[in-house]
Amino acid sequence: MIKKCLFPVAGYGTRFLPATKAMPKEMMPIVNKPLVQYGVEEAARAGMNNIAFVTGRNKRAIEDHFDITYELEDQISGTSKEDYLISIRALIDQCTFSYTRQVSMKGLGDAILTGETLIGDSPFGVILADDLCESDDKGVMAQLLDVYEKYRCSVVAVEEVPMSEVHNYGVIAGDVGDDGLIFVNNMVEKPNKKDAPTNLAIIGRYVLTPDIFDILRNTAPGKGGEVQITDALLEQAKQGKVIACKFNGQRFDCGNVDGFVAATNYFYNKM
Repeated sequence: MIKKCLFPVAGYGTRFLPATKAMPKEMMPIVNKPLVQYGVEEAARAGMNNIAFVTGRNKRAIEDHFDITYELEDQISGTSKEDYLISIRALIDQCTFSYTRQVSMKGLGDAILTGETLIGDSPFGVILADDLCESDDKGVMAQLLDVYEKYRCSVVAVEEVPMSEVHNYGVIAGDVGDDGLIFVNNMVEKPNKKDAPTNLAIIGRYVLTPDIFDILRNTAPGKGGEVQITDALLEQAKQGKVIACKFNGQRFDCGNVDGFVAATNYFYNKM
């Protein structure tokens, strides 16, 4: 079973300025829980208890969140407020956390390559905390792991998006199997609508095989002058080693204000 999950969290969060000027966007709360905690909980439910963060400047709050706060816990010990810490304490007990820094922002592919020192030579998950996923049954990462266990190759989560929005995503095309999985043969990073092969967009959930690191080392900067994970995955796809999974569940794009507000309303109404 895959035990390691990588969280690239070095981005600036410019769409939420000025709130993110000094606070990581991943620490912005959806109701009373930081966005990144939802992602770590999803990983833990999938059996991934080795959590690796690729961070950047002004991200220390993430490290502090997944640690004991002795002064606070002493102050609220024995009171009803102690219950508010149950979920984060469970994660701290269940998981181990490691950190490394992406020195300059060169794209998601570069962030994942930076995480190699924490991952090593083993398959691993990747969760982008901006994409908050909710499922009544099995979490999205657990669904991808089921596919990996069967096919032993890289797996990406995809969903259909309006053609007017494909320029925001990596987009895939491929052959649909009997089980509904898509055997990917083409991937394009943030295409124009007229150039998009489909409207199947990759969202922030991946299971990657460790050869992706060598591919990323040899991947030239692409769209936006950044090293794109989509370009590296395309090299795997040419060898028939990438499967796309239409996941069961609901996804909120919390990288923009509309998605963040929608997620907040959704989880508030579930309380």
